[in-house]
Amino acid sequence: MIFTRQQLEEFENQTLAPYAIHSKDSKGRKYPEEEADFRTRFQRDRERILHTTAFRRLEYKTQVFINHEGDYYRTRLTHSLEVAQIGRSVARSLGANEDLVETICLAHDLGHPPFGHSGEAVLSRLMRDQGGFNHNTQSVRIVTLLENRYPDFPGLNLSWEVLEGMVKHETDYDISEAKEFNPELRGHLEAQIANVADELAYTSHDLDDGLRSGMITPNQLDGIAIWEIVNESIGRRKTETLDELTRHQIIRRLINFEITDLIHSVDRYLRKSAVSSALEVQKLPYNLVGFSEDMYRRNRELKDFLFTNLYRHYRVVRMSTKAEKIIADLFSVYHDTPATLPPSIQALVDERGLETAVCDYIAGMTDRFAIDEYNRLFSADVLP
Repeated sequence: MIFTRQQLEEFENQTLAPYAIHSKDSKGRKYPEEEADFRTRFQRDRERILHTTAFRRLEYKTQVFINHEGDYYRTRLTHSLEVAQIGRSVARSLGANEDLVETICLAHDLGHPPFGHSGEAVLSRLMRDQGGFNHNTQSVRIVTLLENRYPDFPGLNLSWEVLEGMVKHETDYDISEAKEFNPELRGHLEAQIANVADELAYTSHDLDDGLRSGMITPNQLDGIAIWEIVNESIGRRKTETLDELTRHQIIRRLINFEITDLIHSVDRYLRKSAVSSALEVQKLPYNLVGFSEDMYRRNRELKDFLFTNLYRHYRVVRMSTKAEKIIADLFSVYHDTPATLPPSIQALVDERGLETAVCDYIAGMTDRFAIDEYNRLFSADVLP
């Protein structure tokens, strides 16, 4: 049996909730195209993102630990995949559009520079006179301009709803700038799901990586409410050694608790609001997707713990300091001596301006490439 796009769209009509976004109702693309025969608009957008150079580079971009710290820690790529998995699970349970949620989740970190938030902070400072640097804005810039894969238009020509979801991506580490996407409207339900899936993923998985690395010990977590609840649920006593299998069990149970709470909480908000369309969701004065008050407080406590004990751990701070120096020095030499840039980047200077061309080039680097480039430029022992 073959399912055409029209049949897939009809299947959405039969299975999605009235407040979900249906692919056939999309506002379309900036540059008109014939739609695919066997994929919905959002499925096609998802595949376009998966095939980008920017998506592949996420494999060697930092989440918390720089790539050479070890093979088992999360990268921006594995993080994006984990966010997409959580987002799909939540969307499916709530009758939202899974394909749209997954697409936004896979695209949300495309604009991250090397070395995670440290890299973003130094680029923002260096680009202050040009409006700063924001990885969220850079993600949109990548899919609308920088990816050069099609002869008829720049970027990927994604659907309006995908771009809106990317633009309105908001977490503790993401700021939304939605000037061109109805800033008076909040993100649609699928965008809100992607936002919370991102927070849920990085909190639980940063905890996992922190424990694996030894930068966080189980004893440090004593008294953290969600840690106590999860440990009690699996019958682990505080005096027991935390082996690898138990750690996996704890993180798995933590994610399950959070997703379960989220789904029930959103269901309550949906019933209370009585929304019957995607537009009504966006016109509400509050987000529908969020945890219960108890789970929100527990998450806030865990996030504060991670900030103090992991993100500000001296080993992470040392890595961040090195990262900032690498990016600052690369930016300086490229800016002061543009001839050190590859010819393909030099050719963009007149069009984009020197600072923006340099920033785009550095932001697209992986951790590994940035380190190698730094050594090529500043180490006497490395040939150019």
